[in-house]
Amino acid sequence: MTLLETIIDYSLSFFRDWYTRLIAAIVILLIGFIIAKIIERIIYKLLHDLGIDSVINKAAKIDLKIEKGISVFAKYFIYFITIIMVLNQLNVTTTVLQMLSAAIIIILIISVVLAIKDFVPNAFAGFFLYRNRFIKKGEFIRVKGMEGMVVDITLVETKLETKDGDTVYIPNSVLTKTEIVKLKNTDKKTKKRVR
Repeated sequence: MTLLETIIDYSLSFFRDWYTRLIAAIVILLIGFIIAKIIERIIYKLLHDLGIDSVINKAAKIDLKIEKGISVFAKYFIYFITIIMVLNQLNVTTTVLQMLSAAIIIILIISVVLAIKDFVPNAFAGFFLYRNRFIKKGEFIRVKGMEGMVVDITLVETKLETKDGDTVYIPNSVLTKTEIVKLKNTDKKTKKRVR
């Protein structure tokens, strides 16, 4: 065998191998994306049948879309795994790809922490307010210069209605950290308007 024949044989086998890997990668990509869509729908249906959003809405009085969020997260997680498998099939998986994966995971963790950083203190404060009954619906209070009647107390915020009819939402963590003055208000007009 001459050098030219050896180079041609090597090139043909390399391209056949690469072509096979490319076809396999495309098939993995298509199957992975189809599976991700199916899993998203199945998870959403299961969670929706369990009524997760309505249970959380009733319990915490917060309108969260947990069902959709979890199903979309599952879909993107499967997309991510599929892309890793495709890159591995193409022999492109390297330390850089692993570092990129770690960076994405760290970004996701930081995003979740930043998203719930205000929710958690307010939820604890709301539980504290609810348990100790410092303020109740119908009471007139003054907080940080704002006066109004307590209309609603949820897990994360307290809703006041002022004498002018304005609605003020105060985070529960603010209520536990500042001075609350309970007012004795005899203004019948305000009480009628709020109820």
